[in-house]
Amino acid sequence: MIVFTTVEEVLAAAGTELGTSDWLTVDQARVDAFADATGDHQWIHVDLARAATSTFGGTIAHGFLTLSLLPALGAGVYRFDTPGAVLNYGLDKVRFPAPLPVGRRVRTHVRMAAAEDTGAGVRATLVHTVEIEDHPRPACVAETLVLLVAQPA
Repeated sequence: MIVFTTVEEVLAAAGTELGTSDWLTVDQARVDAFADATGDHQWIHVDLARAATSTFGGTIAHGFLTLSLLPALGAGVYRFDTPGAVLNYGLDKVRFPAPLPVGRRVRTHVRMAAAEDTGAGVRATLVHTVEIEDHPRPACVAETLVLLVAQPA
């Protein structure tokens, strides 16, 4: 795991691979809890019998569930222990190239694509590629933005 303690370390890491997380199994209980939390109960996610007869052969995780796993997966790869606040600044590009079958394992590969001083703090762009075990295409590729706000002197 990489722990950034200064913004200078973050700036120096621009363009580098940060690492790969451990595997995480996405089970039906997690999918059902996400459906309850978001109100998205589309049958392909929660109806085991109907989904079994679909093209996918079973339920698949919500794309936004996969996206929501990035903080948990990323926590095993990197951490910002810089002075001041660490804020979720948003997302740039997000894609879901392959459906994630429920019961499969995922992990993320993280690259710090960019880091720049914006005046308000350092904005880091992290590219997460969420791999599905034994599958040729990723479940999600997302550019996440983090703003490291300078602590007042």
